[in-house]
Amino acid sequence: MPTEFRAADAGNPWRAQSLLARPGFLIRRLHQVHVALFLEECAGHDITPVQYSLLTELAQRGECEQAELARSLGIDRTNITDVAVRLERRGLLDRRVNPGDKRSRLIVLTPAGADLLEALDQCAERAHARTIEALPRPEREAFLRALSILVEAGNHMGRAALKLR
Repeated sequence: MPTEFRAADAGNPWRAQSLLARPGFLIRRLHQVHVALFLEECAGHDITPVQYSLLTELAQRGECEQAELARSLGIDRTNITDVAVRLERRGLLDRRVNPGDKRSRLIVLTPAGADLLEALDQCAERAHARTIEALPRPEREAFLRALSILVEAGNHMGRAALKLR
């Protein structure tokens, strides 16, 4: 039976194409590689890339409304709540009811969260550098520009659109 499928694929150039020639496959695989590098570099800190991004965004913005934070990270409201609750339990951020809108929450980085970011800065920077280090130096900036263009062009397609600055 597998032979029949391979014979049928011969007439379909897309199906016959290696996964390594497909952008979606490569992007997913690169994401897996980056997460593995991030977890390796940040080992011992019990932090994920999404949690690190959330803490970084809070450090840059200061206190912020949870839904706004979700938009700035491109994370849906349910997921941002789950991530924020986990970080709050660890004492890395504080959440409180927004006095201006009782349905929303305000989030702020705690001193412990700021300390963790300080401890993670070099680790996370190494993970990001290692993700693209195989590219020659001049191509790294071009690669990042290309990724930014692709993210911006397809931003509306994501489950939660990223608020582009």
